[in-house]
Amino acid sequence: MKWKINSFLFAALLSLSFLLASCGSDNSAEVVYTPEPPEWSVDASIYEVNIRQYSPEGTFDGFTEHIPRLKEMGVEILWLMPIHPIGEENRKGPLGSYYAVADYRAVNPNFGTEEDLRELIKTAHEHDMKVLLDWVANHTAWDAVWTETHPEFYVTDDRGNFMPPVEDWTDVIQLDVDNPNMQEAMIDAMAYWVEEFDIDGYRADVAYMLPTEFWVEAREQLDQIKPVFMLAEAEVPELHKAFDMTYAWDYAATIRNIGAGEYGLDSLDSALARNFERFNRDDYRMFFTTNHDENSWTGSDTEMYGDNFRNFAVLSATVWGMPLVYSGQESGLDQQLEFFEKDSIEWGNYPLEDFYTTLLTLKSENEALYNGKAGGSYIKSTTNRDESIFAYKRIGEDDRVFVILNFADEPVSFTFDSGEQGMWFDEFSQDSVSITAEYSISPNSFKLLSR
Repeated sequence: MKWKINSFLFAALLSLSFLLASCGSDNSAEVVYTPEPPEWSVDASIYEVNIRQYSPEGTFDGFTEHIPRLKEMGVEILWLMPIHPIGEENRKGPLGSYYAVADYRAVNPNFGTEEDLRELIKTAHEHDMKVLLDWVANHTAWDAVWTETHPEFYVTDDRGNFMPPVEDWTDVIQLDVDNPNMQEAMIDAMAYWVEEFDIDGYRADVAYMLPTEFWVEAREQLDQIKPVFMLAEAEVPELHKAFDMTYAWDYAATIRNIGAGEYGLDSLDSALARNFERFNRDDYRMFFTTNHDENSWTGSDTEMYGDNFRNFAVLSATVWGMPLVYSGQESGLDQQLEFFEKDSIEWGNYPLEDFYTTLLTLKSENEALYNGKAGGSYIKSTTNRDESIFAYKRIGEDDRVFVILNFADEPVSFTFDSGEQGMWFDEFSQDSVSITAEYSISPNSFKLLSR
């Protein structure tokens, strides 16, 4: 976005700059744009939408009809995987990767029309939900529009050929992310969807592969259109200069290893300690059990977590940050969705919908679970059976949440090392529960308590 300055104002600004310079002041400092998360995000949770696999049709319309259901489930942010046309050249599989973008200003015709997308966004907004688009700024498809109109936007080898960013990413080619003209064009394309489609922000693919300064400039320009929410696929503290939220990848890898029986629960303490050490309290962090990458390339929920899946889902929704739910998890998602071809989600009768509704509703109503600095402090509760039991509190100004998780395949009786006695409200049974110094809990089960 370019600003026009009239001649009088320009002269005044120029005079002022000379005056400051002549004063020899050492107190002048560069003004740095510092974004703030939109107010609506403080108690929000996020849901990743895989349009291709969401319905038999695999279209925007096929997903839009689910929006009222997701609103009832407590979802507040919808993250749409890339909606752009997919390149044909060097395509992987029959349908290709979402992340091989051919045109930043068009929609994938397999998903529907621009009007269908507008209707999706309109429906979400009518249900007081926000929509983020997945944005791939580091690379494009081999036959992207820019390869014809702006070949200078790309990195090339010694012979002038386009090249992949990573050896295995053979279906995409690397943009010159330091090229100021490319950066300007990329920001213009991002602004287009905010201005013309009223989207509410972006999830930035491999955000760490681009200069932080680029994202700062993009965020500043987007916020001039409307306050946006920005999620970085990265675990880099510096990116919070531009982004509201980053991935808790270290945590996610840790719980996968615990689920596989390779790590003990003490590794979870270590992962959380690293999170609190590296990131500021006001940084939003996204905690999750799965996403499109983990599901397609690592395993289904059942394969990764077995009988402890609900425990890990409760943990991810309450331990810190903003919880993510991936398409189909409310129906158990006992399948690895194909990435490059059609593979519709087997919805069944939504057996975990009530489970997620309880988690996400508590997230939005209990200030102890709010995002960033608005949320309550995390306090670990130690026991004499910490090899099986993981317990903690979130302590807000007025609200408290107490979580007890048994990861063992057998009932566990244990004692708390500090006073945990008192009456709590069980969010799932909807009954009052008395917690005593000595307590027992069923195998592979949890207690989610509040007061």
